[in-house]
Amino acid sequence: MKFIRHVWLIVLMLLVVELTVMVTKAEAAYPASTDPMRVKQTYLDMIHIDQAWVAAGDTRTPIVVAVVDTGVDLTHPDLVGNLVDGVNLLQPTKKPMDDNGHGTNVAGIIAASINNDKGIAGIAPNTKIMPIKALEADGTGGEAKLGEGIKYAVDHGAKIVVLSLGLNKYSDYLANIVQYAEDHNVLLVAAVGNESMSVKYPAAYPTVLAVGGVRSDKQPDPRSNFGPELDLVAPWDVYTTALGGGYQYQDGSSMSAPQVAGAAALVWGKFPALSAYQVRSQLEQTTENLGEEGWDPKTGYGLLRVDLALTKPYNENRFESNNSKNKAAKLSIHTSVKAVLTSAQDEDWFAIDAPYDGYIKVWLKNADTTGIRVRFDSGETFVSNNTSNGMQPFLVKVTKGRTYMQLQAVDRTRKTGISYSLQTDFIIYRDPYEDNDKQYKAFALPARSQTIVGTFHQKGDVDWFVLPLQQSGTIRLKLSVDTGRIDPMILFQKEGEKAITIDQTGDGGIEISPLMDVFPGQYYIRISNVKDFTEPITGEYTLEIEYSPKLIDPNEPNDKSYQATFAAMNSVYEGLFNNNEDVDWFKFRMTKNGLAQVKLTNIPTSRTMYATLYDSTLKEQGFYRNEYGSDELFIEKTLDAGTYYIKLQANQWFMSQMYRLKISSYTLISGFADIEGHWAQDAISKLTDQGVISGYGNYRFAPDQSITRAEAAAVLTRALKLTKRKELKFSDMDTAHWAYEYVAKALQADIVGGYPNGTFGPDRTLTRMEMTQMLARSMNMTGKKRGNSPFKDVDESYWGIGILKQMWADGWVAGYPDGTFHPDEQATRAEFVSMLLKVMNR
Repeated sequence: MKFIRHVWLIVLMLLVVELTVMVTKAEAAYPASTDPMRVKQTYLDMIHIDQAWVAAGDTRTPIVVAVVDTGVDLTHPDLVGNLVDGVNLLQPTKKPMDDNGHGTNVAGIIAASINNDKGIAGIAPNTKIMPIKALEADGTGGEAKLGEGIKYAVDHGAKIVVLSLGLNKYSDYLANIVQYAEDHNVLLVAAVGNESMSVKYPAAYPTVLAVGGVRSDKQPDPRSNFGPELDLVAPWDVYTTALGGGYQYQDGSSMSAPQVAGAAALVWGKFPALSAYQVRSQLEQTTENLGEEGWDPKTGYGLLRVDLALTKPYNENRFESNNSKNKAAKLSIHTSVKAVLTSAQDEDWFAIDAPYDGYIKVWLKNADTTGIRVRFDSGETFVSNNTSNGMQPFLVKVTKGRTYMQLQAVDRTRKTGISYSLQTDFIIYRDPYEDNDKQYKAFALPARSQTIVGTFHQKGDVDWFVLPLQQSGTIRLKLSVDTGRIDPMILFQKEGEKAITIDQTGDGGIEISPLMDVFPGQYYIRISNVKDFTEPITGEYTLEIEYSPKLIDPNEPNDKSYQATFAAMNSVYEGLFNNNEDVDWFKFRMTKNGLAQVKLTNIPTSRTMYATLYDSTLKEQGFYRNEYGSDELFIEKTLDAGTYYIKLQANQWFMSQMYRLKISSYTLISGFADIEGHWAQDAISKLTDQGVISGYGNYRFAPDQSITRAEAAAVLTRALKLTKRKELKFSDMDTAHWAYEYVAKALQADIVGGYPNGTFGPDRTLTRMEMTQMLARSMNMTGKKRGNSPFKDVDESYWGIGILKQMWADGWVAGYPDGTFHPDEQATRAEFVSMLLKVMNR
């Protein structure tokens, strides 16, 4: 029995030894940290670093990470073994020794020695830090040294450059340096900044990995900058190396960025064949989602997860499945991505949220001669292929809010997929006061208190305004901006006198003038950005003018009906109320039966105005009031020819600003006020009288507005008196949709059809080709193949060429005088009605 026990003991000892060897081998790669201060590095647990070290395996591919900053403490015991030669760009004869501490903080997060019985653990044991001193001892610096530092890093073997610094100013010089790094397969990682404003440069350039910060509860730190350039987030609070061989707590996006740089080094160490773009993409597509599904401007793609970046396979087609509109992948207005159309039938849908009205700029590049067709929900369509003149961008006008973009192969019969790269940018709208870049072009403002919202939509943009004052009073100006990329400044000048400048704050600040006395004369206001930006700025400024004149009501006395001021049509009349008993009477004349419009504007938002309408016998015809807080009151009423009176009152007197009264009249044709004199007036009237079409209420037909597919189906169904219906199986239309019955009947009659993805697109605007096809199908036309295309902008490969040939040959369509048809342009309600009437009268 003793012998057996000894055998079992030997077996157990051998098993322990074998397990010990296995564990030792695993730990020999990247062992869990035993550093004494690792317990204070709670941020490492948020990004799952222990699991990441295990996943990294025994790969030891060395990666050089350049820290372009204030330098690094070259003697710090936790860093000294992990440094390579760098450079001091401020004093080239000296070493890049840190004289601030910031660069040392950054370096420790990435590469503090692990398991050396000292201090903390760096994220990436396979890294060497290249210290590049480009900032002064106070942490300040300029774009020239920053660009020089990046280029030095690229030229001297760095694979990753971390930039825990930022500027509000865009720079062509720095943009070229960033592209230089991308061209040399070097990854740039940058902090977004800590001012609760716009993402700073260089983080804001499309190919730079922009990093924001989150708190320990995984919520974005309110100080962390955000916006369309943000890529991902990492913990905000860290414990790291400090000057003099010490350690300290630090926070900010400056501390978040090096965590991502360290993660990138681990990924590149394990997968050295990846490109800089692929490393960037891998970190983005393996994040932990924190906000909306996909990308959002507060957290980007989500929280850095180093473990997932090392274990999840790289996905070249990361946005799948985005093959329908309702599965569209969210895309920033300012990004650069790559993806794949996996087959001829594959579609890629993207949703882009525009923060303002303006233009989305899209560069699409692919290596296929047949090309990719890009269609926006506005109906605009573009084609890109490798025969294009470089990467020529598409420019699409958009309104604030969501825009959808669909990509599909031009050749729907091809056997292979298409890889493509996609870059987006945004150009803000040109404000309505342009062109006012010179004083002699100043936009004339009314002499009253008002709020103006403007933009700097082009390089060197400044905005001039002129305020012609007829009365003495006081004025105060307030200028605010919604982006840190604007450092606002006001210039205020009375014509012929010395100008004063108001510029007390910095980037993203608010400028407020003192309360100033003003006298009759011309006053000029110039709004500008102190910084010399070289690109349009995505952001708005708001100018508030508080003007308190000594006002006089020009219509007094008009307190009685017999004193009523005669109001000519389409003229503006101003007034105010001197006391709470004051009333203002106006009269006007309708020369014929029609629609009267009464518009009161510039009402103080703290006041309620009342309007009573009377006929010529002073019999009341209506009583109206504006909503509290609204600065206008709008009245529409059909009236017979004759004289009418309006009595105006307010709940409380006001003399600081003048209300404005404008009365207009319109002839109603078939119940509409907006078709008189229109080229399609007769067609609209006839079909309205027949009950085939209707307007939008409020006496509006909107003849030049685009018609939707649902509206077109409804009109055709009524016009053709269709009765039989087919059950709809479109994914975007259920029985609750207002046009369900119309579309069901039109589908049964084979007049309309859906899209290959199983949708109908009821709210999608109808193109001129779709309109032509619907009307042709209502006449049972199937198209013809013979003959040449009748229009020079429609070739034989166009999907609707057969229908166009037949409709043109039979005289149903004629196109434009220049011989074009513009098949993919939106069809207007007037165009549809006009063609439909011809079909009905055939």
